[in-house]
Amino acid sequence: MRGFLHALQLLTRLPVRGDAGRPEDAAAWFPAVGLLVGGLVAGAAWLGALADPWLGALMALLAWVWVTGGLHLDGLADLADALGAAHRDRERFLAVLADPHLGAFGAMAMMMQLIAKLVLLMLALKLGVSLWVLVLVPAWARLGALWWARSLPALKPGLGQRYAGRSGAWLPWAWLAVLAAASLAVAPVLLAASLVILAWRGFLKARVGGMNGDCLGAGIEVVETLALLLSLACAAA
Repeated sequence: MRGFLHALQLLTRLPVRGDAGRPEDAAAWFPAVGLLVGGLVAGAAWLGALADPWLGALMALLAWVWVTGGLHLDGLADLADALGAAHRDRERFLAVLADPHLGAFGAMAMMMQLIAKLVLLMLALKLGVSLWVLVLVPAWARLGALWWARSLPALKPGLGQRYAGRSGAWLPWAWLAVLAAASLAVAPVLLAASLVILAWRGFLKARVGGMNGDCLGAGIEVVETLALLLSLACAAA
């Protein structure tokens, strides 16, 4: 349970009191935190959609950003800045990635991500996509973070290595089985999230050469958005 509390402390803004345990114990609970985030997002979406799908989408997005503190959006922005400014220069890439200031590429990536999520959430509510999809999508994305951190080298010591690199080898597979079973029950299309997770790992390996906390956060945002898009494509078919 302490690992779960530490994961909550790391990945959300929810108040955690007392001893949250060791960082290396937190990784096993990343997908569980994703389920909690998804539950809050789905609840906000349902409440707002009682009045209008746009209001539901806005409330869901606000809940999503609030509960995560924008942590993963920040990772997406940092990675976008680094990729945009690097021009295939690895030293330049790492320097920009470590710079806490927001640049033009990061601002555009963050803005487009927020707009994409808002529109996708509205369409999901309008098309009657199951709210269970909103519960499961963040869990799939955080399963990705667990797997990327285990299977890719760290660019440098940091959150990516510290929090997710020491968990048991069986954990990603156990969570994969749990999320796959849940997805088969409510929205089989979400099984395709595993392919998005695999594709992001391939991108990081080929283009970045490893991972850090920003890469994990950016991947979470990418998986969430594409999983929502796949769900909409299935609902509209």
